[in-house]
Amino acid sequence: MGLLNVGQLALRAVRCYLSPLSTPKSWLSTKASLPGGKNILLMGPPGAGKTTVGRIVAHRLGLPVIDVDDDVLEATWKMPVAAKLAAVGGERFLEEEGQALCNFSASGCVVSLTGSNPLHAAAMQHVKESGLVIYLDVNSEDIIQRLARMKVSRIVGQEAGVPMRDILRYRKQFYEKWLDVRVLCGTGDTVEEVAEKVLKAVERYQNHAAETYVSTRNDSVESSNQKTYFSDVVVEGLATDGGLYVPKNGFPNIDAHEWLRLADMSYPERALVLLEKCIHPLDIPAVDLRTMIFNAYGSNFSSEAVAPVKHLILNQYVQELFHGPTASFKDLALQLMPQLFAYCLPPMCNYLVLVATSGDTGSAVLSGFSRLSGAERHRTGVLVFFPEEGVSEIQKLQMTSCREGNARAVSVLSDFDFCQRTIKRMFGESGLTGHLAVEYGTVLSTANSINWARLLPQVVYHSSSYLDLCRDGVIKFGDPIDVCIPTGNFGNAMAAVYTKQMGVPIRKVICASNHNRIITDFITTGEYDLRGRPLKLSHSPAIDILKSSNLERFIYHVSDGNGRLVEELFTRLDRQQHFQVPEHLLGRVQQEVQAGWCSEDDCLAGIQRVHAQTGYVMDTHTAVAKVVADRLQDGSCPVVLCSTAHYGKFAPAIFRALQIQSIPEHPAEHLKKLGSTACGPEIHRDMMKCLTESDRTGHTVCQADYSVLVEEVEGMIQDSFLKVM
Repeated sequence: MGLLNVGQLALRAVRCYLSPLSTPKSWLSTKASLPGGKNILLMGPPGAGKTTVGRIVAHRLGLPVIDVDDDVLEATWKMPVAAKLAAVGGERFLEEEGQALCNFSASGCVVSLTGSNPLHAAAMQHVKESGLVIYLDVNSEDIIQRLARMKVSRIVGQEAGVPMRDILRYRKQFYEKWLDVRVLCGTGDTVEEVAEKVLKAVERYQNHAAETYVSTRNDSVESSNQKTYFSDVVVEGLATDGGLYVPKNGFPNIDAHEWLRLADMSYPERALVLLEKCIHPLDIPAVDLRTMIFNAYGSNFSSEAVAPVKHLILNQYVQELFHGPTASFKDLALQLMPQLFAYCLPPMCNYLVLVATSGDTGSAVLSGFSRLSGAERHRTGVLVFFPEEGVSEIQKLQMTSCREGNARAVSVLSDFDFCQRTIKRMFGESGLTGHLAVEYGTVLSTANSINWARLLPQVVYHSSSYLDLCRDGVIKFGDPIDVCIPTGNFGNAMAAVYTKQMGVPIRKVICASNHNRIITDFITTGEYDLRGRPLKLSHSPAIDILKSSNLERFIYHVSDGNGRLVEELFTRLDRQQHFQVPEHLLGRVQQEVQAGWCSEDDCLAGIQRVHAQTGYVMDTHTAVAKVVADRLQDGSCPVVLCSTAHYGKFAPAIFRALQIQSIPEHPAEHLKKLGSTACGPEIHRDMMKCLTESDRTGHTVCQADYSVLVEEVEGMIQDSFLKVM
């Protein structure tokens, strides 16, 4: 049965009994039409094609079709809709339209709503209860052209002098409020193509069971009849057999027309569309997902663009992933992941989120979970383990300045690999997890990138970098790019591989290592060898990792889901500290990714050289990517360097690289001095605030002993939660 522990058994039992997310709704079936008398409700702006699409869909499904304009409003009013609008005016029209819709009743039909129906809350609540609301999300420019061809000069709410574009923008908020499923219509999509998308959307909605997750150590056969959904994997973190969760049927592939729609959207809008395609609405409804995303990527980021792409030099671009509250790329996932986690929590249990960090994850987790409110915050504790000598001074201050009652960071007199290995061992020991579940009503989870909800949001910024280059005219959609990623735990690189699977034309994912170079050696030779290999501290501590957890997902991916092979390889790694992949599999690995490594001296020289040429200051991890890209990338297409942290987090190394003398003592002064030297990026506002407000009162330091860390876990639970009597 694998490593199924008592805590996870209890969690699954609670979810199966109490959570509506564990199984599809009873009225859903495997056919595209909705049984039980439910309607398919098409919603969208005027000119979206709802009437024509509705007729096609109804014909395909053999269902009656109702057009609210023709069959409800005009039948009720005994006059054309346009005449009614002219007679009573916009405000009165909306009220009478809403009343007519409230009196409307139908079942088992395809219903085309009017463009203004969603503006009347009571009416929409009434019709929403009768079925599935599908939003035809059509480009505003397409709408305006269609309305012009239809000779529509005025719609409800449009006063003299108000552009149609402004009215459509205003209405969008109402469509977003009421949708169950979005059908993103690409520029130039025909009504037949839109109708086909509607049919697929309905089929997807009712076939929740098709969007389950399996362990990387699962040999393509379900180990039990229990289905594992997104809402399960978010909370459980690690699979019950010790593997990592992956979507059983892979990622959705998005066509070029839809990608082009995304190019003109903001980062939160892109995130919403992409994550709606990856998270089933029966796990998290689209309306709730929207709230979470716009909360995650708002004023808490110092750049409105969230993850802007800037030209660096020649064909090289840098994607700045450090504008979040803790100044690292981890914020892009961890401002959202805690909200997903809290939403999916089943009742009755408390949760302790365990995190191992090589520097950036810890503060990002603490920041993300601190933004929760209400019962979810009180039921969730966070305990971060970090290597005492393996993070920068600023990273340490960011973590230890957190003084929340149910969140803390403690250091360990060892390295990141020990911290991560210890957490995995805790998950696998049923005696420990059972004791915590029974004695304290507490289940363990994780926010490291082994948790699927940590990795998934990273797909958005890799997609966004490509879309930014399209929007800015650097490339046309379909042109290839390379991405170069500072690589330690392989989560960031794995997200780029998944982005490619979704249809973004990434040619090569280039993995950049520092002098620990375990990933580079593996990709070059197919051999993963930890025997007698010490971890070396570096100027780029976030990638000071020898055991890369997400490599397991990558090998599962390139082996076409061979769970038995993955289990054999990683069991061998645990026991013998070594494995070698077969020759044919090494070929697949090298088709997907390239890899190179960078010495400490080359890292600092890279920082100095870019600053001398451009005035731009890279952090040490970005410099590793720059050096490796210079060596491996052939210049035939743009390459995006993932800038994973703000340079201020690694000030001593930057001072050394730029040969700056008279270094201030306090970390806050480090930032000011470096800021006066750099033409960009600017000093990070939240990092400066943290440094000026932190009291530097010390923190707990633990010996590198498993039992000591278990005591910290139990002490954290006792401090955070009431003991179950």
